[in-house]
Amino acid sequence: MSKANLIALCLCLGLLGLWEAWARMTGIPVFILPLPSEIVSTALTRAPMILPHALTTLMEILLGIGLALITAVPLAILMFANPGFEKGLAPFLVASQAVPVFALAPLLVVWLGYGIASKVFMAWIIIFFPITISLLSGLKSCDPEFRMLFRLMGASFGQKLRLLYWPWALPQFFSGLKMGVTVATIGAVIGEWVGAQQGLGYLMIQSNARLQTDLVFAAILWLTAMGLGLWILVGAAEKRWVKWKN
Repeated sequence: MSKANLIALCLCLGLLGLWEAWARMTGIPVFILPLPSEIVSTALTRAPMILPHALTTLMEILLGIGLALITAVPLAILMFANPGFEKGLAPFLVASQAVPVFALAPLLVVWLGYGIASKVFMAWIIIFFPITISLLSGLKSCDPEFRMLFRLMGASFGQKLRLLYWPWALPQFFSGLKMGVTVATIGAVIGEWVGAQQGLGYLMIQSNARLQTDLVFAAILWLTAMGLGLWILVGAAEKRWVKWKN
């Protein structure tokens, strides 16, 4: 384990220890703030019940990520190739992020129903923007001297994109993808809060109504693990495809 990871682990354990000690000393009711040890116990002992909900949420997130990649990558390349198109579309992209996702969630449920589509679309809204902007920024940051070299060699735009622009933009693309997968859980859970019959967001709403606060925290713990796992997977892909960065 690296020194940075060890420091992060110690900090996390220290905060949980303080939480556990403070909750035991004050005797705060479990339905208001459960102990961290009880949350971990609930997350493990009730895993057979939580797992189907977690798989539903994970599928929504993965589909949202896939949809975001399919749409964000071509759009960023199109905006890079055509600056006029970028200037015309940029206000709409910014406006799409200025609208609170909480306001859109009920409308998406009305339009797309209570099924998985509205949750996938909600995740897509949150993931799409950081991937598009990061990739576009990476493409535009290419060294002008390399651009001139490829121009002098008579390379077409497709050749420059494949051999110069895309490799150059990969580090920023992965930075945007890391940011997107980390917050993807937010979109899926918000969609489940508004209307769903399964998923960790649905489980949190149902548990909260029954004052099963430990189960609410257990669902949050599973969501955190999913977000962290996706972040680690993207980091591993980055090390695999962006070797020169290391």
